[in-house]
Amino acid sequence: MTDSLFKNTLTYLKRAAELVKIDPRAFAILQAPKRSVEVNLPIRMDDGSQQIFTGWRVQYNDVLGPYKGGIRFHPLVSRQEVTALSALMTWKNAAVGLPYGGAKGGIAVDPQKLSTRELEELSRKYVDAIYPIIGPEKDVPAPDVNTNPQIMAWMVDEFSRLHGYAVPAAFTGKPVELGGIAGRDASTSQGGVFVLEWFLANSEQFKSRQPKDISVAVQGFGNVGATIAQILFHNGYRVVAVSDSEGALYHKNGLDIDAVLKSQQKKGKVAKNVCYPVKIKEVQEDVACETLTSAQLLESDVDILIPSAIENQLTAENASRIKAKLVLEMANGPTTPEAEEILEERGIVVLPDILANAGGVVGSYFEWVGNQQGYTWSNEDFADKLKNVMLKAATEIDAARYEYKTDFRTAAYIVALRRLSKAIKLRGWA
Repeated sequence: MTDSLFKNTLTYLKRAAELVKIDPRAFAILQAPKRSVEVNLPIRMDDGSQQIFTGWRVQYNDVLGPYKGGIRFHPLVSRQEVTALSALMTWKNAAVGLPYGGAKGGIAVDPQKLSTRELEELSRKYVDAIYPIIGPEKDVPAPDVNTNPQIMAWMVDEFSRLHGYAVPAAFTGKPVELGGIAGRDASTSQGGVFVLEWFLANSEQFKSRQPKDISVAVQGFGNVGATIAQILFHNGYRVVAVSDSEGALYHKNGLDIDAVLKSQQKKGKVAKNVCYPVKIKEVQEDVACETLTSAQLLESDVDILIPSAIENQLTAENASRIKAKLVLEMANGPTTPEAEEILEERGIVVLPDILANAGGVVGSYFEWVGNQQGYTWSNEDFADKLKNVMLKAATEIDAARYEYKTDFRTAAYIVALRRLSKAIKLRGWA
């Protein structure tokens, strides 16, 4: 799966390169990462045993600025996955106009099986191992799957200890007390909502419709999926289905996402066979919720489908059965190239990951800038600037879409390639 994710992203890159006629020497540089580091991390466990965990940091390209990308803790993390995600970060940062290169990191571990002390030691050991290649001007990590502000707090403290003084700009996604921004946790989802509503307002198919008349299904109810579902629910959209790894909950009138979230926080999963429909006065019938599989959710009859789980969810096998009119990619790489061709032929628009879910790294950028300058953002300033960056990027990508008569994803890669290749030529790398 992870090898295919990297192949997919290179396929999209090549399609864009064919349209914009990129210098082949510059393009060759973008085919492989600049640096890939593997580290072994010995951790003394609470029972007295010693366990070795393997971690990676892949720095794909830094022609536009310091490397930037998250760190994930997951038992299935691999060098191949981290490489693919570091490439995606490179295109994403370039597509939305950030002065960053792309990187990604990870440790093959199930953090749920570690005590707090073991988790802290692992986080600090990872920083010890990659310390020479990271820092505010080199590579700025952030949270990703199964990492959070507390882990970033341990990591920035360890980096600062090794450096000899506090360096808050070395990591982003930190607690507010250590230089983080209150809205950073929700910025990936909020950025996606800004892009979605920009598209709806400019779409002949949607612009005359009210949010309550637009149905949404969200696959993946983790931090990003749950947050975007909640934002859309409060914005008046009819979120009819949500799913986690154990299944999906569906109600044709829409779900009360606040109630679903409360249940999830108590039980750990989206509760099966427990119904939380939105109360609609005009609807007298008492309809029970349906339970679906995650795969069935993808094929549900909705206006907007939001894959927020893992890669390769929309494939050549199921693309012909997708009923949504619009796909907003909040996961990384959820649609294969073969599936996208089918969706495009059927008139289904895909708003690609490197635009739709870029709000997180945009939020990280503002945190990094504030840390460098000793500046604290208000919630209002942060939200306004996040919206400005996301809408500017969407407008620029849309212009490229019309210029080259192509789809949104290819247009996003075109915008990224133009920035990357020009910088490569200006630096004299090719």
